[in-house]
Amino acid sequence: MQLADYLKSRAALINDELERLLPHAGAFPPSVHEAMRYAVFAGGKRLRPILVLACAEAVEGEYPAGTTEVACAVECIHNYSLIHDDLPCMDDDRLRRGKPTVWVEYGQAGAVLTGDALLTIAFDLIGRAANRDPAFSDRLLLCSQELAVAAGTFGMIGGQVVDIEYEGREAGKDILHFIHTHKTGALLRASCRLGALVCGADDAALNAVTRYGEHLGLAFQITDDLLNVDGAEEKLGKAVGSDAERGKTTYPALYGVEESREMAVEQVGKAVEYAERLSHPAVLVQLARFVLERDH
Repeated sequence: MQLADYLKSRAALINDELERLLPHAGAFPPSVHEAMRYAVFAGGKRLRPILVLACAEAVEGEYPAGTTEVACAVECIHNYSLIHDDLPCMDDDRLRRGKPTVWVEYGQAGAVLTGDALLTIAFDLIGRAANRDPAFSDRLLLCSQELAVAAGTFGMIGGQVVDIEYEGREAGKDILHFIHTHKTGALLRASCRLGALVCGADDAALNAVTRYGEHLGLAFQITDDLLNVDGAEEKLGKAVGSDAERGKTTYPALYGVEESREMAVEQVGKAVEYAERLSHPAVLVQLARFVLERDH
């Protein structure tokens, strides 16, 4: 299967599952449930949940029971982080995926509560899968812990805190690396590990997907920084040049555009090396190379 067809089919699967699992927009209180769906179904590549499925398939050739709930939980966490990231007290963004951000549409308090709701429902989804398939409950418990750590102060939240603290301040390479490997990289890495954990992967396979996720996450963030410099706003669905305006430390700001591109290529190469240690690596290899080609 061509990568474009794979991404399309898996994104459709994730969308169908999110449609089934999220509260109906009319459920009381309707405002928060409508806002949750507004955020989740506003578009997006579904890269993180697709990585969960793809890594499970790379380990075992297919994904076992409970994998789609785990994948949807990751997508809920990702969207919660975007909602809070867009708030005026954070990045103050008014546009996300070409649409008004949640705080613009539903107010700041509504956005905070919508993000909180998506964060908490993520763990409910994993719990539902564990209750439905007791044979996989031990694996799903590990998945729940893995996701909690990746989203917390030793992962995504920690990266966001340091990112905010260093806005407008000079930050060196170590701080930049910390921000990128935690704010963005932690959830991408966890997505890969979750796919392996739900399969009960052995240590060698778990290490391979972990290192794949680390290198993929860094490549993804470097290309994200580059797109914020010279991407097309109509494709990105958000403002270009906002990082420089807020004084954020990025790879292009610290290393320059050309060296940053070379670093992204190097990280993708390393991701491919680790993918090829798995039983069914084809999709992961294509996904890694896709990171360099993406324009949004």
